[in-house]
Amino acid sequence: MAEQHHELGHVFTEASQRANDARGGAPRTLNTPYTFPGYTKAEWIEKAAALRQQIRVANGLVPMHEPTPLNAEIFGRIEREDYSVEKVYFEPFPGFFTTGNLYRPLGRAGPFPGIVSPHGHWSRGRLESIERGSIPGRCINFAKQGYVIFAYDMLGHNDSGKQIEHGYGGAHEGLWGLSAMGLQLQNSISSIDFLESLPDVDHERIGCTGASGGGTQTFILTAVDERIKVSAPVNMISATMQGGCICENAPNLRLDVSNIEIGALMAPRPLLLVSATGDWTVNTPTVEYPAIRSIYAHFDAEDKVHQVQVDAEHNYNQESREAVYAWFAKWFLGAEDASAFKEVAFEVEPDDALLAFSERAMPAHAMKQDEFLPTWVNRSQQAFEKVKPTHEAELQIFREEMGSGLQHALGLHIPKSTDVTLVEPEGAFPATYHTDLSARHLVIGRKGMGDTIPALLFSPEPQVGHDPVTLIVHPEGKEQLINSETGEPSSLITDLLSADQKVLIIDVFGTGEHSDYERSEDTNYFTTYNRTTAALRVQDIVTALHCFTNRGDVSEVNLIGIGEAGLWSLLAAGFTEVKHVVVDAAEYTSNNDTAFLETLPIPSIRRVGDFRTAGTLAAPRPLTIHNTGGAFDTGWIAEVYGNIGASQDLVVATHQLSDEEIITQVIG
Repeated sequence: MAEQHHELGHVFTEASQRANDARGGAPRTLNTPYTFPGYTKAEWIEKAAALRQQIRVANGLVPMHEPTPLNAEIFGRIEREDYSVEKVYFEPFPGFFTTGNLYRPLGRAGPFPGIVSPHGHWSRGRLESIERGSIPGRCINFAKQGYVIFAYDMLGHNDSGKQIEHGYGGAHEGLWGLSAMGLQLQNSISSIDFLESLPDVDHERIGCTGASGGGTQTFILTAVDERIKVSAPVNMISATMQGGCICENAPNLRLDVSNIEIGALMAPRPLLLVSATGDWTVNTPTVEYPAIRSIYAHFDAEDKVHQVQVDAEHNYNQESREAVYAWFAKWFLGAEDASAFKEVAFEVEPDDALLAFSERAMPAHAMKQDEFLPTWVNRSQQAFEKVKPTHEAELQIFREEMGSGLQHALGLHIPKSTDVTLVEPEGAFPATYHTDLSARHLVIGRKGMGDTIPALLFSPEPQVGHDPVTLIVHPEGKEQLINSETGEPSSLITDLLSADQKVLIIDVFGTGEHSDYERSEDTNYFTTYNRTTAALRVQDIVTALHCFTNRGDVSEVNLIGIGEAGLWSLLAAGFTEVKHVVVDAAEYTSNNDTAFLETLPIPSIRRVGDFRTAGTLAAPRPLTIHNTGGAFDTGWIAEVYGNIGASQDLVVATHQLSDEEIITQVIG
């Protein structure tokens, strides 16, 4: 086979046949036009559940931190003729403060509907009161109409700016699911908690409204918190611009979706879309509104979604506010003529009368900005420790919660066997090229996904049928498993073949025939809209394994990861029905954030338990982790295997196993 050995490792022998993988194209950005795909009711119910979890993971809510008291302070009360305004601060978690103003009706009997009101990117935050938008103006009018409304600082604005910057967060924080958007969502969720703590607020009538960045916060909050019963995001939901600030772009938030789907998660609760002719919501009446309405139609709730467009620039002006007043009055006040709720003249209090820390210092235990990450990491580790399985039943609960968490951190699509494609490219080499083995060039992918995984499948000759299949993943691609001079497969492959195993080798994304892709991950908010290369490699391993599981001609599927590919393989293993897993830990320092930033910069991966979760998901199947070098920590995984009585199925070796030792772990 001398004339073939230089080509054996390549599925595509001509340059024009290069592995054309759609994932190697231009990355999606916040301004990439998005086409709403449309969903059947069954598809939407499945999608909605997954998307809510995606939002939770993206914003650092999985697993949930231990709840702590709000320690709310309400003070500085000012009474006007028919409403009052007070200063407020409380703690979503110790040392982190939500700050704002509470407006309440006077001269009326409660309980009243409550409204949480994030402000968006106005230059003066919640204090802004100009023609284009007045936060105090809408709060005063809502209070006059009979609502308790809480206007709170978005991260880094006004009082919050004394503690943290609005542009907080980066790749390091992202490993732990910590971001500006996530912290703002913590503020918003805790603001609902705060309203519910007030005796004059009706828990069953709580709504949310905000414009621009406050509109983003409105639909993100309504997506994950069912306590919001009526919602009105203003000038934000668009198919052409998804949000231009770090506080609107949590990593992993919009993988394969847009704000249209996120907004539709409000269904079937009442939702008003207010748009403007002078910004990116110009097409709302003909594009975004019909798309969201199609979801409401699945629940026979078209009457609960409505749109109003204002002929103005980007705004939350009086006309927009009056549309929102009418919408809330219809659903919360039972008003037969909601259009009667027009805005009345208002007078805004001086800044010092509204700012929580104008006359008092921030509490002494308030965190400084550089304390947020270590505090968050500590709380996250405590939360993760609490979900460690101590017996088989808890392992199942862990799989459901943390398995989902790791899946969404990786952005994994778990394909059904019918979704995986397996083709033999035209012009591939003949199947049999050796007396005792054969090789087939294959291309593996997923229907409609545009991915292309070059593969080579070796089979022992003669074939007896129902052979096991072992996938071997090399960090530099499948050609590294073939002798460059003789064209012979490595001893690892031939020894597995001798044991009547078929062997599959692949080029995961960015390796082998994929290695010439030029893919920049440095664009603004890249990880909000695109999976990292490391995550795509895990996806390709999952896809390849699913190609051979649940097939009548395959008795079992095994997985071997070599070098750094052992790390990708361990992350993939728990999402498949693979039987034996043998992974090289590559002496990876698994408790070090720097290592992740250098080789596995996957958002939220540390927050959802990284390799600890991956190893737990593999339990109780046979798992071998070698070449730990004393750096890769297997303590958590070993404890879980012990807790469920499967210690004998976990093998850990500090040294790198030989090919013979690896084969022993696979075939026994």
